[in-house]
Amino acid sequence: MTWWRRLVGGSSGRDSKQPDFLAEAIDLESRGDYANALTSYRLALRERPDDPGVLQNIAIAFSKTGQPEEAIRTYRRALQLNPDLAGAHYGLAFLLLKRGDTAHAGMHLEGFLRSTRPDDPASAKFRAHAERTLAELSGMAHSTDGGESVADGNVDGATDGVSEG
Repeated sequence: MTWWRRLVGGSSGRDSKQPDFLAEAIDLESRGDYANALTSYRLALRERPDDPGVLQNIAIAFSKTGQPEEAIRTYRRALQLNPDLAGAHYGLAFLLLKRGDTAHAGMHLEGFLRSTRPDDPASAKFRAHAERTLAELSGMAHSTDGGESVADGNVDGATDGVSEG
């Protein structure tokens, strides 16, 4: 019957269905195939170039593939589109901490805390981690030795729970 629909102006179901690159990318990432997930995320971004959630997911995949500078750049682009994107603030903060940029990391931790509700059980673990890290950063600013690192979190795993897609 497919040939008949095409003949009379319809299309076959197979021809008209667009691939869902975002769903494909999320599935690939969940299976640990980050390189191919990045490819699918990029294809999804071509369809939705101003989607901060897609950008955030790309940044997470960049983090997991050992490309922190690309992740930082992508998180920043997502935040330009949506300054309240909690996951982007969180992921960017810990990447900046690993780089030693404590001032900007603190600003993004504060942005994360402003962008999440204190009573949201899904973000409770991440809020607690952000609050502890901010307290440590504040303590470092006031201490005389100041040589400690507070970049104790697993940046890749930490961003998983706040990704939006």
